[in-house]
Amino acid sequence: MKFKIDLKIFLFIFIFFFTDQIELYAMIMFFAFIHEIGHLLTGMLLGMKPKKLEIKPYGISISFLLKPNDYNMKIGKSNLLGIKKILVALAGPLTNLILIILFYNAKINIFSNLKIIYSNILLIVFNLIPIYPLDGGRILKEVLHILYGKKKSEKYINIISFIVISVITIVISIVIYYINNIALFIIIVVLWVLVINEDRVYQNKNKIYKILDKKLEFETNK
Repeated sequence: MKFKIDLKIFLFIFIFFFTDQIELYAMIMFFAFIHEIGHLLTGMLLGMKPKKLEIKPYGISISFLLKPNDYNMKIGKSNLLGIKKILVALAGPLTNLILIILFYNAKINIFSNLKIIYSNILLIVFNLIPIYPLDGGRILKEVLHILYGKKKSEKYINIISFIVISVITIVISIVIYYINNIALFIIIVVLWVLVINEDRVYQNKNKIYKILDKKLEFETNK
């Protein structure tokens, strides 16, 4: 399995250190790692092989090698791989939920418990936002894939991501106006970067789809 680290993480460390939020950031990154372990173990239990682990400023992500045999079993307009992707995506937030339950009932320092619980709640909420490639976006995309097929699922999740990030931006902008929290501003920037990058990927795919459609139309009219 390959390992990769995004050097922008050091910029985030500096920003959170400068704003006296480094402890919270370190805790979130630690539990983001545990969150990713949930993805990893679930993927391996489903017979998927880990391909790459990447440490990013806003968390950790893991990718898997895809098994050709998973494409052979149809599930709606998708295949078995779609179900596996949904289960793997759910495993991360579920891992954080289990940690919340454990630490809520643990008989240790109450203040430390609250910070741990708060960190894991943030990770659950952040990752379940229906924006691709966050866990919530991955789950929604695969559900749409099963219902409508690959091409429409990519189109719909791209539109939904822009709608959701626009609404979140408005809400958080109002919150920032009252509490002046730079961490919220950074979250918005990160989300916009994710959405714009995925939109670029989608637009490139869409060009390929159009070329193939024209070619198919030409072949049909011969």
